[in-house]
Parts: sequence; structure tokens; C-alpha cells
Amino acid sequence: MQRIQHPSNNDVLGAPAGWDQKELLVSALPITRTEVNGIPAVTSFWKPSPEELARLNAGGSVSLWVIGGTMPPVALEVEP
Repeated sequence: MQRIQHPSNNDVLGAPAGWDQKELLVSALPITRTEVNGIPAVTSFWKPSPEELARLNAGGSVSLWVIGGTMPPVALEVEP
């Protein structure tokens, strides 16, 4: 999936401090900083390629990868 610019985006995330770009490349990610019930949240927007859409339509699933040994609270949605 390709990250996309969304009209609500109001910031950009880069690689974390000390990140070794030679080991694993991290590109800039447009994000929307917001709140959910007063709790800070960050949203990024992604669009599947035609091939990924075909796999989804054939019953495939979306996988979420988080680098590290645990996963923070996350959510996946479909936006219009």
C-alpha cells in the first residue's frame, strides 16, 4: 500500500532519532495529529494498489506491521 497525502494531514513523521537508514529505510509519513476522547492520536492514510485490491477482493486480508517487540493500540478503518 502507498501512503497518501490526505486533506487533514497537518504534520510529517520521519525516522526515529538514531534510526539506521542503511539497515531499514524509513521514509517521511504524512500524518494527522488529532484527539480521540481527549487522548492524542495520529492518523496516516494508505491506498491499496490495483493488485492489492484484487487480493482483498479475493478474500485476502490487511496486515499491520509494527517494528519492535510489542504493538501499541492501533485501529484500521476504511475512509471515503
